[in-house]
Amino acid sequence: MKNIVILVSGGGSNMAAIVRASQREDWRGRLGSQVAAVISNRADAGGLAFAREQGLATAVVDHKAFASRETFDEALARTIDAHQPALVVLAGFMRILTPGFVGRYAGRLLNIHPSLLPAFPGLHTHQRAIDAGCKFAGATVHQVTADLDHGPILEQAVVPVLADDTADTLAARVLTQEHLIYPHAISRLLQPR
Repeated sequence: MKNIVILVSGGGSNMAAIVRASQREDWRGRLGSQVAAVISNRADAGGLAFAREQGLATAVVDHKAFASRETFDEALARTIDAHQPALVVLAGFMRILTPGFVGRYAGRLLNIHPSLLPAFPGLHTHQRAIDAGCKFAGATVHQVTADLDHGPILEQAVVPVLADDTADTLAARVLTQEHLIYPHAISRLLQPR
């Protein structure tokens, strides 16, 4: 069985979508994979409660307890590696990872970003799309590289930007698509060739 480790910092709605998909018999039988653990850098992350309710292993590696990004990333990697992951999936994990960490999981570290990359990397993507007059916005699943919000694109979803959209209404519409494309991208990546 191939293990997936998911990293969260907050409520974990994308993590929950991935966990629900992974619990379906067709997923397990076809892909031979499972979510093995959910790890957070915040003890109060709502996603941890959901993971525990699903019977998943959870852990907290609090970034505030470390003097540097490098020492945090090393402790995080040790916690991840205890689960022997085939994939490490960032699902609202709000930490910039060091090149050493990214290199350790090269080719098996995924992220989802709420824009149609390469447009609008970083934060405040929905407001930036509205301010730029975009007619479409969306979400991107990509492999993580050392460059923030870059890397090979695995999947994208497009939604219209409506005339009366606010950053919040656009974000909500994009999020529904994130919940669909993230499990799909993982499934495609893990599909036996």
